[in-house]
Amino acid sequence: MTAILVVDDELSMRQFLKILLEKEGYEIALAADGPSALEQARQRQFDLAISDIRMPGMNGLELLAELKNDCPDLPVIMITAFASPEDAVTAMKNGAFDYITKPFNVEEIKGVIRSATARKNAGVTTPVEDEFPEIIGQSPEMLKIFDLIKRIAPTPANVLIYGESGTGKELVAKAIHNHSRVADRPFVPITCSAIPESLLESELFGHVKGSFTGAIADKAGLFQQADGGTAFLDEIGELTPIIQTKLLRVLQEREFMPVGSTRTRQVNVRIIAATNRILEEEIMSGRFREDLYYRLAVVPIRVPPLRERKGDVPRLVEHFLKKYSRLLGKEVQTISSYGMEVLMQYDFPGNVRELENIIERGVALESSNIILPESLILSLHRQGKGPEGPAPEDQAMFVAARDEEELFERGMEEVLVELEKKMIRHALQRADNSKMRAADLLGISFRSLRYKTKKYGID
Repeated sequence: MTAILVVDDELSMRQFLKILLEKEGYEIALAADGPSALEQARQRQFDLAISDIRMPGMNGLELLAELKNDCPDLPVIMITAFASPEDAVTAMKNGAFDYITKPFNVEEIKGVIRSATARKNAGVTTPVEDEFPEIIGQSPEMLKIFDLIKRIAPTPANVLIYGESGTGKELVAKAIHNHSRVADRPFVPITCSAIPESLLESELFGHVKGSFTGAIADKAGLFQQADGGTAFLDEIGELTPIIQTKLLRVLQEREFMPVGSTRTRQVNVRIIAATNRILEEEIMSGRFREDLYYRLAVVPIRVPPLRERKGDVPRLVEHFLKKYSRLLGKEVQTISSYGMEVLMQYDFPGNVRELENIIERGVALESSNIILPESLILSLHRQGKGPEGPAPEDQAMFVAARDEEELFERGMEEVLVELEKKMIRHALQRADNSKMRAADLLGISFRSLRYKTKKYGID
């Protein structure tokens, strides 16, 4: 019989859980406080512990730490009538199986208990590929992220994801939402840098009819669309001070006011933000509010660049080969050993997004069923040179042709145009489609970049 230890300072709650769970066929032991629970756990083996958080003396979080120290494999479910994101995050970080608020749904807690005891008794572990099919990675760095996602997803805590462009921050955000308790509710993403400043407020908070020229009807903004679910704010560091202040109100008061309206609207939404900037530096320079940062970064997650998890490159290559062979109607099944060696020595300044583009081009260019090094078009980069090699910021030049004959056959004008197009696309990619930042990368004015993207038909 599955043995469960129930810890709660309220007699009525202990008795309720005992009656409920004994009807389900479990053997129940009761404890009114942390020390007596620890004493029982040290005297006999339990399959599960259920503990209240707020108890006199040793609280539930302290008990959780002691239980995990003595019985690391024991699943612990935390329950509380005083839900707080901080407690939830602490509990999940310290190894709690789940976190449930009172009054809880009876079927919900029975389901959580079945899941916890089945995993403990059967030793069941779900493969990462099954748990996170949207993210490719088995490196130690990614396994840590997967573990953190599983711990924080069931909580209501806001999350700040940071990392370089192209590392897959939105995929991590989606994984958090998909493993949360509101997975069936909307996941609404918005890239703050992709929307003009004059329209961003309306996109986030909505507007009422007649609030400005062109507002011919009421429009629901991001937060209204995501109500009950998750709002993903990508490139949060691009927000203006005014928008930052209004976002802070959403986080503090759970309310917002549409543009042109005089009435506030209540909203219940979890916010996951992402940035490729170092927000601490933005705070020091006065460009980002410190109070907003701490509201967003209840749980910070760093997504490592691809050069820090090279062990995932072969799996990613295999994934993209299958994807683009199917999409492009090719039979490219693998990559040559030398081609893989070339990729393993490359630093990927554009990260996973750049690797995907490399494989897509390789599949498109290859006429056989194997990608050869000649079909891999990379940024010019001296591999294996250590400190002597150029920094990623200096790797914006592309291979425009594969040999001198092709260069001369195409002619200088065509080659330079092609090089210019590739540099613009690469800059836009690294800047997450922010033309202002892409222009800075290229060393040209914003107007020049806008003219060139229009001229070349680059979206």
